[in-house]
This record gives sequence, C-alpha cells and structure tokens, in this order.
Amino acid sequence: MSQQVTILGSTGSIGVSSLDVISRHPEDFKIFALTANVAYQTLADQCAKYNPSYAVVMKQNIAQKLTSVLRSKGCNTQVLCGAEDLNLVAQESTVDIVIAGIVGSIGLRSTMAAVESGKKVLLANKESLVMAGRLFKQAVLRSGCTLLPIDSEHNAIFQCLSDNRQSVNETITKLTLPASGGPFRGWQAKQMRDVTPDEACAHPNWKMGRKISVDSATLMNKGLEVIEASFLFEMPADSIEVLIHPQSIVHAFVHYTDGSTLAHLGVPDMRVPIAHALAWPKRIKSGVKTLDLSVVSDLEFSLPDHKNFPCLQTAYDALTSGGDATTILNAANETAVDAFLNSRIKFTQISEIVRDTLTNSIFSPIDTIEEVEESDARARILSSKLIKAAVK
Repeated sequence: MSQQVTILGSTGSIGVSSLDVISRHPEDFKIFALTANVAYQTLADQCAKYNPSYAVVMKQNIAQKLTSVLRSKGCNTQVLCGAEDLNLVAQESTVDIVIAGIVGSIGLRSTMAAVESGKKVLLANKESLVMAGRLFKQAVLRSGCTLLPIDSEHNAIFQCLSDNRQSVNETITKLTLPASGGPFRGWQAKQMRDVTPDEACAHPNWKMGRKISVDSATLMNKGLEVIEASFLFEMPADSIEVLIHPQSIVHAFVHYTDGSTLAHLGVPDMRVPIAHALAWPKRIKSGVKTLDLSVVSDLEFSLPDHKNFPCLQTAYDALTSGGDATTILNAANETAVDAFLNSRIKFTQISEIVRDTLTNSIFSPIDTIEEVEESDARARILSSKLIKAAVK
C-alpha cells in the first residue's frame, strides 16, 4: 500500500527533488498535498502531474490564480489558503510522511504541526531547530514522531551513526560538517563588499534557492547547520567541527572514541538524502548515479576563515549563549539577507547586522512557540532599524 505524502514547499529545490524521487516509485508513494508561497504556475504544473488532493498557498489572490489555472488544466486538486490550512495538510490523519522543505522561519508552525501529530517528518527546514530546538525535540519525544534529517550533512551523520540511532552517545567524540566555502572561498572581505546578489547566489556545487545560496556564501548556512546538529544529535558546540571541503563529495564525518572515523561520500545531489529518508530503514533508487571514485579529483579539507567569513563564528557564539540567542540570530540573518537580495545593503554588511542585533539583545529563556515568535519579531524590528541606520 502506498504511503501518503505532504510536501511543504513543493516548488523549492527540496520539493522539486522530492517529487523527482517520488515519481520513480509510484507504487510506494502518493502525493496528498503540495504547498507553495507564490509560485502558483509551478505549483499548478505539479498538481496537474501528481494530482494531489490539496494544494495550499499563503495568499488569497494567489489561491484565486491557482484555482483558475487548475481549472484550465482540468485538474481537480482542491485549493486551500493560509497558515491554518498549511498546518491542516501537515497533520492530516491519512498522511504518513511530511517533507518539511519550506525555507526560513515561515516553516516553523507547519513543521511543528507535523511533528506534534506523530508523522514521519523529513526535515529540511533547519530553522525549526535553530529557532526552537529544545521545544522541537520535546515535541518529537511526546508525539513519537520519526524525525529524519534531509540536509545532506545531517542525513550523512545519521547514516554514519551506529545502528542508525537518532542521537549520539558516549561513543561519539566529534561531528565534522564539511562546507564547500561557497562562491567566494579564499576571498578577502574587501573583495566581497560590492558583490551582487546574482554573484552570491552562484553556488559552485549545489542548485539551491537564493536565500540559502547567500547563506552558503557568508558561511551562515554552515553556522545554522552547526546549531541544527547540536539540537538534533544532542552534541555541544565544541564537539562540532566545520571544515572547508570545496569538492562537496564528503558530506559528514563521525568520530568515535576508539579512533574510528566514519565518512559519508556521495555526489552533491539532494535526491540522495531524500531517497534515504523516504524509504528508511530500507533503501530505494534516487535517480542519482553512484559516486565514481576513479574520476574524483583530490579531496581538500581546510579550516574555515573566520576573519573574512565571521557569520560562522557568530552562529557558534549564539549557540553557546543559550536562551533565545539562536532565534535572534536566525531572525536577524533572514532580515539582513532579504535586504541584501533587494540591494539595500552590501554583502559584507549581512554579518555586521547579525552581529549587532545579537550584541544589542538581551537573551531570554523560551518555553513556548509563542515566545519563540515574539523573540523572532523583536529581533526583526531591531535588525530592520540597524539596516536603516546602515544605509543612511
């Protein structure tokens, strides 16, 4: 019997890759719902191809446009609209798997809804853990949710853990997350000051959305992944290492107390971790060719440049500060990256805005999702003020 799947963020890179894998196994998986923000034309094409029961968008005018296009295609998918309906398709009782592929804080509520309803959740929305890590893991334990990471690094760590455990234990001494270094690897800060959004989004190895591509260029994405790994695998910050690995062939190292180090290797294609998590504990074909080591060039590893790429260290600092520091970090970064993508600030000002937002904030404990959202809102107001001051 096929498993029912909801994809949160189906028009993004994670969603598109997920649909590609699912299309190769039509007898095993059936699409229940697809969701998007504003890309209704792409969503309509997906609905026409996969015939989900529901499609969800966030704005009423987009819902009207989507409905019109679906009618013209003869597609019977029902269109829903808004955050409540997004949560509805994430927690629907007939759904077996939820792929949380929405980028940013906007994905927190729907991802939590899936977790709280005890689904098998394939997590790409790292912001859920960055913003509300402790609360998120508590919800996983309460509901019995099966949480499987599909960020390439975290999925690789999971595959390298003994017996595929979902948390580390005393036999693990360290986790290593490789980072490609992005398009500006080896550059000095002064060289990056006037780079354009298109240049920052030109990732050398991965095809990703614009926001996460900028995060990769600043190394903030790796900082967010350090925070995600800390909450996901219950590891302290000083036991998580980042190495620059420009080839993006090794996706993680797990270091054991006996001196063993296990590594996960593969081509840089998100269909690999998605296929692994979809079928876990079994394995299915992803559509990706097996890595041919005979044609792989030398694999390079080096320490990150914290001076010219300070966002990574800022993320470590936020993680060790506790309270809502990582919530504030994420909000400030999203605000600054949006300002850069809209040409309001320079690329190098992203790290400055994030740092100054943290410096001017008082960290507080968070015990509810509402408190997470309040902290997020305060940080956005503060970082927006800093951006306005920076552009005068």
